[in-house]
Amino acid sequence: MATFDETLQQIGEFDLFQKQIFFILCLLSAVFCPIYVGIVFLGFVPEFRCRSLGVSELSSRCGWSLEEELNYTVPGLDQSKDSSYTSHCMQYDVDWNRTSLNCTNPLSAFTTDNRSSVPLTDCQDGWIYDTSGSSLVTEFNLVCADAWKLDLFQSVVNIGFFMGSLFMGYIADRFGRKPCLLITIFINAVSGILTAFAPNYTWMVIFRFIQGVVSKGCWLTGYILIAEFVGLIHRKTVGILYQAAFTVGLLVFSAVGYGIQHWRWLQFTVTVPNFFFLLYYWCVPESPRWLISQNREAEAKDIIKQIAKKNRKKLPVGYEMSLKSDEVGENQQPSFMDLIRTPQIRKYTFILMYIWFSCSVLYQGLIMHMGVAGGNIYLDFFVSALVEFPAAFIILLTVERIGRRYPWAVASLVAGVACLIAAFIPNDLYWLKVTLGCVGRMGITLSFEMICLVNAELYPTFIRNIGVMVCSSMCDFGGIITPFLVYRLGEIWHELPLVVFAVIGTTAGGLVFLLPETTGKNLPETINDAENLCRQEVKSKDRKIYLHVKTSDTVCH
Repeated sequence: MATFDETLQQIGEFDLFQKQIFFILCLLSAVFCPIYVGIVFLGFVPEFRCRSLGVSELSSRCGWSLEEELNYTVPGLDQSKDSSYTSHCMQYDVDWNRTSLNCTNPLSAFTTDNRSSVPLTDCQDGWIYDTSGSSLVTEFNLVCADAWKLDLFQSVVNIGFFMGSLFMGYIADRFGRKPCLLITIFINAVSGILTAFAPNYTWMVIFRFIQGVVSKGCWLTGYILIAEFVGLIHRKTVGILYQAAFTVGLLVFSAVGYGIQHWRWLQFTVTVPNFFFLLYYWCVPESPRWLISQNREAEAKDIIKQIAKKNRKKLPVGYEMSLKSDEVGENQQPSFMDLIRTPQIRKYTFILMYIWFSCSVLYQGLIMHMGVAGGNIYLDFFVSALVEFPAAFIILLTVERIGRRYPWAVASLVAGVACLIAAFIPNDLYWLKVTLGCVGRMGITLSFEMICLVNAELYPTFIRNIGVMVCSSMCDFGGIITPFLVYRLGEIWHELPLVVFAVIGTTAGGLVFLLPETTGKNLPETINDAENLCRQEVKSKDRKIYLHVKTSDTVCH
């Protein structure tokens, strides 16, 4: 009996129909980046200091420059220990409105000793921010004692990702890819606009959390749809390019952020495109693979006819037989238990969960540990995004020639080893530490892109979306704990986080070898297909490749 993949070979595996679907769904990937990394611009922290009543009048009367004003009225600038906190969050507990203050040493009116004896207090009248724009920090004063609220703003996004992963995948597998896609697009758009106009911090966090719950489900559902519309020989390319669209989104976001330096208008601008995506109701059909798995042959048949017509191909004789699900019984209902019920799928699930976790910890952790080099934040963000493109090119060049597993494992091992070496490089060789950090970033980016590709290839159709969602939920868990790994362990030893990253990364690289190679294999349609992936013969005209894959069956246990 012909399979759906064999039918695609006849009506077009990546022709005009699939290319149009691919392009419009890549737009989803691009607009996801402001949610994932939007905190960089939305929560930008400029230089700031306490607002002291009377200082501006005294400075004007004395004709001070800004440097002189800061030197005379801001504590901690001449200290090395805790100077940053003191200069940002403390002020002299004095009355700057006294008329007896002189312009050369105004603090002499309050002490007969040096300025260190002048009493200090917390900022009483707010802060002054050295920026012409606005951010969450400047509007809600998320500094000093309230600095943790900025961390919470980003953490709730990852918590939302995590919670959404637990049930968005189920919705897509139970009710269909298209309904899940459209519902998440609508909720994401509305909550994004509400975030831009939130009246206070509490409501802003609530709306941001809702965005987190639905936005990742939207992104992954788009990814699953692309994988299920194309033939197996194109699955790799479209998967990698879909993720490369996210990198393009990073570059565009840096330009938009540079042009709009007020956080509310920036949030509004990057959210509006989501409303246009509701037009996908007329542009994107339901996945034929999912319809077949649910025994909805008539609807699948209509979509297959639509694909053939758009691609100007003739329907093969007897293609209706490919619309029959191989699974015995009624239409298959997804269940979380399906991810651990059978031995091979259970192994895939636990290994993939750990690798998702490791990718998140290393990807975000390396960025946090390297820190901001200084200078123009928009240019730094733009340049840092460029390092992700070589990873995509490496995958495109090697994944079909070598396979998924070996480049993936090597990338994770390289990322881990680079972190370990960087931990013991002396600070006077800073250029080498930065180089190793870039190597580690490229390696873990490659691993990130590879797991998105392979995760969808290891699960049967009716639990594919829930499998990807559940496994990738560990990525969100990693995003929640990474700041604690970086900053708390860094207090013990600055390079200790790199050692932890090395252990996590190299372990992930070793676990990759326990997964089956999926290059050249059809997407599994049933539980049996997924269980037999290690023994599935790769269809090839090259006899040597066939014999090699055949003898590798002994790897699976």
